[in-house]
Amino acid sequence: MSVTVLFVPGLRDHVEDHWQTHAAKALPGSVTVPPLTADRLSCAARVAALDEALKAITGEVVIAAHSAGCLMVAHWAQHHTRRIKGALLATPADVENPLPPGYPTLAELEEGGWCPIPRQPLPFPAIVAASRNDPLAAFSRVEEMAACWQAQLHDAGEVGHLNPPAGFGPWPQGLDLIAALAR
Repeated sequence: MSVTVLFVPGLRDHVEDHWQTHAAKALPGSVTVPPLTADRLSCAARVAALDEALKAITGEVVIAAHSAGCLMVAHWAQHHTRRIKGALLATPADVENPLPPGYPTLAELEEGGWCPIPRQPLPFPAIVAASRNDPLAAFSRVEEMAACWQAQLHDAGEVGHLNPPAGFGPWPQGLDLIAALAR
């Protein structure tokens, strides 16, 4: 692959057996946005970390984001102009509705600047991978996000939140979608 793949984790940052971790190991030269040590629920701080990671990359970039990482990309795209070859936005979290126990509350997410979810078209090609049984976002809500972002919707089937509790580890289909964006 002649482009750099930048992985953008969600709020739980780096999880060892996550599809992003496996994909990063499979794609030499890929980069992952580093976790925050402070202001972990600050959308602005996470967007700034994403911007810094992008500034450190020369050449073309394909973004591979997961969960709230997808929202970080949408927030970033509203205020930055760097050319992005494409983005895979896998199972974006619906932070405008209550998340399951163990995740931040609506009040915490609003205070952190996550709401509202940006709905402007993205200035680069994107594929939104939606799950039919994601506990963090109804399929119809993700379908709406993809339409607003003018992104291609990819029905990933019943894959939960595409994380280890849902049985993912490796997600070979994710690598295929990244490769399609890199072409």
